Amino acid sequence: MGKHVLVTGGSGGIGRAVAQSFATRGDDVVITGRDAEALARAAVATGARDAPCDVRDPTAVEALVAGLGRPVDVLVTLAGGNTDFDTPGAKPTDLPGIADAWLANLGANLLSTVLTVSAVVPTMPSGGAIITVGSIGAEYASTSYGVAKAAVQAWTAGLAADVGPRGITACCVAPGYIEGTGYFRGRLAPERRERLVAATHDKRPGTPDDVAALVLFLASEGARHLTGQTLHVNGGAHTTR
Repeated sequence: MGKHVLVTGGSGGIGRAVAQSFATRGDDVVITGRDAEALARAAVATGARDAPCDVRDPTAVEALVAGLGRPVDVLVTLAGGNTDFDTPGAKPTDLPGIADAWLANLGANLLSTVLTVSAVVPTMPSGGAIITVGSIGAEYASTSYGVAKAAVQAWTAGLAADVGPRGITACCVAPGYIEGTGYFRGRLAPERRERLVAATHDKRPGTPDDVAALVLFLASEGARHLTGQTLHVNGGAHTTR
């Protein structure tokens, strides 16, 4: 029997590619998302099982995990995205609007991750792997999205220390510009795309498969001593030392 894998935000883009990667090797994959129709299509395409869920909702997350049937071996928390693209944006003097915008991104990215991990970890067996998702935007955290992703990265480092004695790893994958996702909601101007690609060392956009390959490795036996890290997938647009 393959591993039991839960992928949040699995209806498209990176999440769908991750689900496909695990399903192709014979794992039992469950994908979540808020759009039940898109999720069902992704399940058919990838061979995963669909479980509609808003992972910002504690009750929904509890019900999701209770209905899985067996402990999760690999958890990948891809639900999120920049909620600023869904609103016209608050004026600098609109404090209630600013509060709503920040809470939306914190809920979509940080809270969704914390809730899902908290629900899954108690029954995760030794040898389990938790892969959260940050962003290159966390390195320039002047926006609510960047701050939310920076918080995910910091929280994952602390999580690794908590679960490590149980034989569970926890790492964060931080993508740069990844083409073929709905991140920009169709609002990426050609000029900005050119700048994003030019910032890379390999002069190409990333793909969902680039991220999926790293996630697959982090869940493998070869990565059992790799934990508490943020790993960047951005073609060198942001480098570490």
